[in-house]
Amino acid sequence: LRAALARGRVRRRLPALLLAIAVLGSALKDSDLVPDTPLRNKRNPLNVYFVKVAWAWTLWLLLPFITLTTYELARSKLLYGRAKSALLVLRRLGALLVGTAVWFLCTELFVYVENLTGECSLRAKPGQPPRLYASKRECHQDSGVWDGFDISGHCFLLSYCAMMILEEVAVLEALSIEHSSRLRVVINVLLVSLCSLAAIWVFMFLCTALYFHDFSQKLLGVLIGLSAWYGTYRFWYLKPFSPGLPLPNIPLSSKKYSYSR
Repeated sequence: LRAALARGRVRRRLPALLLAIAVLGSALKDSDLVPDTPLRNKRNPLNVYFVKVAWAWTLWLLLPFITLTTYELARSKLLYGRAKSALLVLRRLGALLVGTAVWFLCTELFVYVENLTGECSLRAKPGQPPRLYASKRECHQDSGVWDGFDISGHCFLLSYCAMMILEEVAVLEALSIEHSSRLRVVINVLLVSLCSLAAIWVFMFLCTALYFHDFSQKLLGVLIGLSAWYGTYRFWYLKPFSPGLPLPNIPLSSKKYSYSR
């Protein structure tokens, strides 16, 4: 698993895979070729206990993983002291703050767009004038149905979380720890947990593509998720004033740094 992630093929191919899933899944949904399964129900356990709190799962697993791997890399490979290693860890943990900000702002944007473009379908009670509803929440409070452009938050968040996990585990390409070390056991447990979580995110992304939302809503959701990933890990994190990438930009010829497969 470490070797497969170090080669980076999964990380390079996942964006195209997610776009293909969104397109093909929507085509199957519109053609009524999708079988009726428990996953069609929004109350299925994977959706309730994982997808609904997807960012929390991603955050709390990446937090110890980034902390341990960054500190060990800085200490053993870059020959930093404890103080500089700790500062590097804090800098890298800034990626989680950025991810939290991306999640919050995009979620708020999706709610704003849905409220702006929607209207409430609700029969007025006899003798009462029709009421105008300003938001989806107000409509649901009166048992109405809100019809607006609902950008798929699932497609956005699941694609963003999966890409973020694959970017962060790339640090394993440069990290070598003694087999008898307890730290190696902890990092391997976190690695397996993160990869399992990423697999769940991709699977639930497939379920969203097959059972929920219109094609345009899903496509826009995954495009925003991939744009958030690309804008951070492929653009901003290359700049000096940023959380930086999991693997520091150090020349391969440097005596302080070497790759270990």
